[in-house]
Amino acid sequence: MDAHSVKENEELIQRVKSMATFRSFEKKDFYRILNFSKIKEYEPGELILAEGSYDNWIYFVLSGKVRIVRHEEEIGVLNRTGDIFGEMGIIDGSARSASIFALEKTICLATDISFIDRLTGDDRLAFTAILYQLLAEILAVRLRTTSEELVRAREEIADLKGGAGR
Repeated sequence: MDAHSVKENEELIQRVKSMATFRSFEKKDFYRILNFSKIKEYEPGELILAEGSYDNWIYFVLSGKVRIVRHEEEIGVLNRTGDIFGEMGIIDGSARSASIFALEKTICLATDISFIDRLTGDDRLAFTAILYQLLAEILAVRLRTTSEELVRAREEIADLKGGAGR
């Protein structure tokens, strides 16, 4: 894995700025977050996050594709610019619920969310509000997707049960 400062690469800064996640940030707040972020590059097959580990980093896919693995079973793939992973441990402080592997050469923006603990007053409130709004949006999308998958699975089960008696 190769890591370097975000500020070294203007092209990547523009890519990050264009992500829906960061559009609501004021310019000074956006650059402040970049101070606590790194660009990390991963090779195919490389482990990005290990299931069961603890840390305060959240990741945004800038390019490439990652595989989500839980208990040695693939549960998903993220491949869109702006896809986010690592947020669950940030919310409740629990261990990483899945491992993340690069499927191809992948570049991520990794942000150390613990920087919020070093802020004071209005800055701390503002960043905390932005972070929780972001997390709420992510979780709403994921809950909607999971609900749709559950409905489809129940329909398939009902179809299988109905066909078994014939």
